[in-house]
Amino acid sequence: MTQERQKAAPGSGRDRQADDIARSYARLSPRTARQSWQGAAALSVAVGLSLTALAFLVSGERPFAPPGPPDLRLAETAPSVPSQVPPPAAASVVPAPQAAPASPPAPDPAPPAIAVTVHAGAPALVPPPRPGPRTLAAVPLRPRARPEAGLVARASSVMASLADLSVTPHSPLPRGRACGAQLAAAIPARPGGAAAGSALARAMDGLTGSGRDRLIARELLRGNIPAFLRDLTPVTLAGRMPDGRRAEVTICVTPDYLALGSDADFLRVPMGLPAAALVADRFGFLLPTTRMVDAVHAQAGLRLAPQPMTPGAEMTSTRYFRQHNSTVQGQTRGRAGLLTAGQKKDLVLTNRLREMPGRVAIYGWHRPDGQPIQPLSTVHGARYADYSHGVRLVSQTAFVKGRPVALAALLADPAFAAILTGEGPITAPDRLMASLYR
Repeated sequence: MTQERQKAAPGSGRDRQADDIARSYARLSPRTARQSWQGAAALSVAVGLSLTALAFLVSGERPFAPPGPPDLRLAETAPSVPSQVPPPAAASVVPAPQAAPASPPAPDPAPPAIAVTVHAGAPALVPPPRPGPRTLAAVPLRPRARPEAGLVARASSVMASLADLSVTPHSPLPRGRACGAQLAAAIPARPGGAAAGSALARAMDGLTGSGRDRLIARELLRGNIPAFLRDLTPVTLAGRMPDGRRAEVTICVTPDYLALGSDADFLRVPMGLPAAALVADRFGFLLPTTRMVDAVHAQAGLRLAPQPMTPGAEMTSTRYFRQHNSTVQGQTRGRAGLLTAGQKKDLVLTNRLREMPGRVAIYGWHRPDGQPIQPLSTVHGARYADYSHGVRLVSQTAFVKGRPVALAALLADPAFAAILTGEGPITAPDRLMASLYR
């Protein structure tokens, strides 16, 4: 027995030692400190419940009240059916579009299970409609009553249907049918008593740059243009579609460069790009692309050999303009009205005008062998113009398989752009034109 007590003694001592240590820790950490986290948790719960109760009090809602009948407010569907529920005072209401009056729907036999609120009137921001199937925009052959009216239809998506037009090739359309007078009807009639070209040349003596451009644009926009420039000439461009089919596009162009005066006395007038783009846009025309300029020279009834003048500071002077005009008149021998090429460089439409804003793009002045003296260049500022520049206009109505089509849509279409531009699609060319003078 004594041995068993001696063996158990060390263990009992260790137990007593552990109890002493536990009592020491208990004295250092009282029960109130161990329960401090419980008080913090209780405080958080109380604050949360108080805030929730306050929110219900402010909103007026009853959290445990039974649900009432659903709130159904129908929007107006036609002007003849007034809304019974006024729109919220803070909301912006857009009037609903005009539509035929419709009979009100019969009431449901039982209230719906889910309450749906539809406020009267259209939302403040109406998203645009989703585009439908790609369709061809046919061009109505009507003159523009004013510049904003638009001579041609703006096609939003035409790629698929335009490709269908190229199934079979066709010969160039007869002149009277393809490029009728209505395509140039937006050009005002020449007013009685309008100044002749020689008189305007004298009036421009001493004027340069923007000052001269303002005089030229003013006279052009009032219709002081030779009658033969209103008789547009067809030019046909041909090429292959991606599937190998041959396609042809007929464009309608002025037979010569823009000029002031009458058929008997006119002056070809170079001008800076802003003035040229303004006149073209107001008349419902575009500037040609480089590929179009090549086609004009290839199909011209009268091809002239370029007659460069001595380069220098006077290249931009009115005297050079007049002298070069006289040289060209001697070459044409008065044969106005024929599609004429080779006498000047063209201001052209190109994607480079977007890449390099504030510049003018020039190209052409073809030699008799068809090679242009001037490759496509944007080296000059937009308002620069010298004697060698000319402004030829292209109608915004083109023809594919005899059907009138918006030229802007063809230029934006990758397949047809390969035929018309040589540089790929030109998106929204009409907007590009407007950006050149605004």
